[in-house]
Amino acid sequence: MLYYLFSWLDQLNVPGAGLFHYISFRAALALIFSLIVSVIIGKRIINKLRKQQIGETVRDLGLAGQIEKSGTPTMGGLIILAAILVPTLLFAKLHNIYVITMLVATIWLGAIGFLDDYIKVFKKNKEGLKGTFKVIGQIGVGLIVGSILYFSDDVVVHKRVDADYKLQADETYVTHEHVQSEGETYKWIKTDDMTTTIPFFKGNEFNYNWLIGDVNKSYGWLLFIPIVIFIVIAVSNGANMTDGLDGLAAGIVAISGAAFFAFAYLLAVIYGFSRAGSPSLITAIIIGVCIGFLPHNAYPARIFMGDSGSMLLGLLLAASAITLTGQIDPNAISAENLGPTLLPLALPLAVLALPLIDLFSAIIRRVRAGKSPFASDKEHIHHRIMRSGNSQARTALIMYFWTATIAFPVSISAFTPLWVAGLVFAILLAFTITFQRRRPELKKKVITA
Repeated sequence: MLYYLFSWLDQLNVPGAGLFHYISFRAALALIFSLIVSVIIGKRIINKLRKQQIGETVRDLGLAGQIEKSGTPTMGGLIILAAILVPTLLFAKLHNIYVITMLVATIWLGAIGFLDDYIKVFKKNKEGLKGTFKVIGQIGVGLIVGSILYFSDDVVVHKRVDADYKLQADETYVTHEHVQSEGETYKWIKTDDMTTTIPFFKGNEFNYNWLIGDVNKSYGWLLFIPIVIFIVIAVSNGANMTDGLDGLAAGIVAISGAAFFAFAYLLAVIYGFSRAGSPSLITAIIIGVCIGFLPHNAYPARIFMGDSGSMLLGLLLAASAITLTGQIDPNAISAENLGPTLLPLALPLAVLALPLIDLFSAIIRRVRAGKSPFASDKEHIHHRIMRSGNSQARTALIMYFWTATIAFPVSISAFTPLWVAGLVFAILLAFTITFQRRRPELKKKVITA
């Protein structure tokens, strides 16, 4: 909303109003506002839930310290939802198809998560909404996001082509003027192809239509939409899987969001990819939300995030990455500056590698044991780290470091030579291993989640 107000003021030549046209300025304000909203509204929601005696019914997994958590308010997703929607409505371009897509997806999955938390809290059913219904809801989100991005006329890809390039069906020139750079002459075109790049190979493209022989661009959605659905389900549940330890999900998503923000921001600001503007803004909001929520959720937690919060944060990361599909042209950025080009659809899987590894290993473990994939156990990565003699707070830090070790090298490899990303990875890996091996002197009292 404020974007349109200040655009109007800018037309009236009001000093400083033009700042709202810059994604850097709006992303910074969005981050600050999301942080403030999560802190201020968080306190009020926690106090209200405590007064209403709305607390968590703890599932008995045979772990020490569970009883102490009983009665802690849950439904922290209400804080997260408010801290996402307020800055988005204030600072985003609300007519932007990508913002509309993410708002619809946010409300949809937020409603599913809220229903799950409602059943747990008010119906006193710890299992909450059945896992099957959650997956169906996530499939619905994937269908919405994938369909909009594939079929909407407002979703186009800017692609660099040779000066003598002949337009194909449904393609138009961004400008008919030739562009000269580094001894090359080229033009920019608009295409509705879902074209992106193959990781680590300059000049190679991946196109969903081409892969299945869809010359007329009529059936590419048969591949694209299922991939979107898979990413939505995987990332949403991966983020949700980390919400088994005080402060863990918020911290990991904040770190993953920071890594993805760096990627999207550089695309938007340095290389001028318009589609990257909205993901930059959304991930900035995610970072602010998580940082603001941590004081409420860090050990000892005063409120739990709940499925309405953890799944929502995972969804926004997935949706932000999916909206970048096709925006990166392998010929638009020099190999010297770009290094290996990342496949946008793979990026959320990379920055959330640790939660996703935990998710898929848990599914395999439970299915092998003849249990439901949605059943709970105490064999998650954070449980194992704690059993090795680490406190809850230290376990969370170790998980943060491992997340950063994977996420940041992957993100920066898109814009630096591969050796730089490798060096960053080596430094972070050495630090993380050293920190994890250092055992605190006092290990007698270990509190688990």
